[in-house]
Amino acid sequence: MARVLISMPEKFLDEIDSVADSENRTRSELIREALRTYMYRSQVRNSNKAATNAEILDALLG
Repeated sequence: MARVLISMPEKFLDEIDSVADSENRTRSELIREALRTYMYRSQVRNSNKAATNAEILDALLG
């Protein structure tokens, strides 16, 4: 598995570690899940935006 080095404020890292500890997960697991969730939501938003734009275009042309 590849490793990635990122920078973040110490306080934010402390919050991440607190959540990871409370869920009995590693920091890496928590961050991977957060990124998966972000990417999924981004895809859904883009898909919804494309559908809305298609409907607007259809209404304008129809």
